[in-house]
Amino acid sequence: MKLIQHISLLTFIFILLSCSSNDDGGNNIDANRPSSCINATGITGVYWDYANSIPPPFTQIPILSNPGAQFIHSQHPYLGITIPQGYTAFESQDFNIAPLGVDVVRNDNAAVWRYVPLSSYPEGTSLDNILAYEINSMLNNFGSPPINQVLCSRTDQTTEFGFLQEINMRLLQFGDFTALVYVLTARLPGLPVSVSASVSVAPTNEFENVVMDVFFPLSYQLLVSDRDTLSDRDQDGVPDIFDTDPDNPNVQ
Repeated sequence: MKLIQHISLLTFIFILLSCSSNDDGGNNIDANRPSSCINATGITGVYWDYANSIPPPFTQIPILSNPGAQFIHSQHPYLGITIPQGYTAFESQDFNIAPLGVDVVRNDNAAVWRYVPLSSYPEGTSLDNILAYEINSMLNNFGSPPINQVLCSRTDQTTEFGFLQEINMRLLQFGDFTALVYVLTARLPGLPVSVSASVSVAPTNEFENVVMDVFFPLSYQLLVSDRDTLSDRDQDGVPDIFDTDPDNPNVQ
């Protein structure tokens, strides 16, 4: 997977811990199964489980029904995705932590999918402070409302590959919005803390539809083992599995 090979081992761990594919894959899904969080049901529960490495019960790979422009990061071309129509992608920029990432924002600013595969914080920065940075940055974009409820929470740590790994996650609601936020850290003594992070937020009354139509398809694009080898029959730059009309170069 070139994205993994060229970004870092941390990104590989992040994808393994936060995203799991399924041989059955797809848009048809049994959302009635119990979730690992009792406060998250239906598609919301499935999405929470997905972030906790529990494979979604798909029957097909989830793909965008309305693919639009392609985003390619200027500093790292293997961070590239097709975004849905009605959304705009921005390179994540914060020179204090120098992240490599993308924010995919709906044109009404009401839905955001943020993926930051690699950033760094000073050694000793706490896991809670890193999660708080992502949550507060998200809330600032919506006028800094208070959090109404934390539906699900997980904090965990393991030691693998010779360094400490931590994960901190929240499924929360604020105002009329629901959001899933999580961070993964890797720590080695004497080095800055390496961090991967993701944020998915949408209006609560739309959240499950946006998860199925946008968040899952965007995330699954990152799981493709090598996009360069995928079939592209009409040679329009969009692999057939993401192309609504794979035989028409004028339609993506």
